[in-house]
Amino acid sequence: MGRIICCGLGPGDPDLMSVRADRTVRAARHVAYFRKKGHPGQARRIVEGLLAADVCEYPMEYPVTTEIAFDSPDYARLLASFYDEWTERLARLARAVDIVVLCEGDPYFYGSFMHLHSRLQGRVEIEVIAGVPGMAGCWNAVGRPIALGDDVTTVLMGTLPEAELEQRMRNSDALVIMKTGRNLTKVRRALASAGRLNEAWLVERGTMPNQRVARLVDVDAADCPYFAIVLVHGQGRRGGSVE
Repeated sequence: MGRIICCGLGPGDPDLMSVRADRTVRAARHVAYFRKKGHPGQARRIVEGLLAADVCEYPMEYPVTTEIAFDSPDYARLLASFYDEWTERLARLARAVDIVVLCEGDPYFYGSFMHLHSRLQGRVEIEVIAGVPGMAGCWNAVGRPIALGDDVTTVLMGTLPEAELEQRMRNSDALVIMKTGRNLTKVRRALASAGRLNEAWLVERGTMPNQRVARLVDVDAADCPYFAIVLVHGQGRRGGSVE
């Protein structure tokens, strides 16, 4: 019996992979990874030059990404069918060999593999290798601590309703806002309403060769990068106490 090993690759820079992840990738003989049709895939790009020459690759191409609304019944149906199909294929392969599934960031932190993880429970042996979350790479790119002292840090999805975004932005010190892309305009409005826009940073493709770090107020409102995170830094311990 083989295993399915989900390998967290970190935020994008191959140098930020763990020693264990690097060792697993180099030893892999069967590798699967998610990608958009017509694109090499971000996870695959991270391991370029690390894979064995004779590795068998299994690109898992999403049937849909941003072509239709993520909350539509068609979107949910297509994605569920996609995950069901790849669950069967990977489970079948793992009867004989180890399959390494590449995952950006940390698999257990909003990782796409979790849609397969839940379906594979009880069917095959699964191992998950931790990775540096993408947001950690992004706040390091800014070069400032995201939180200090008594700061409360909230991780938000840009897909949330604008009113909920605003409420949570008001009630937290440090903010990490993921899934920006087409939601960036809504995120900007919510930050402005919460009085936090001037504090916000946009980090696009953090730790990657084409990284961009800018204050959100300086970014054109029409510029909605897909692979980006918005950060608002906390202010540190209250009352000037030190521990």
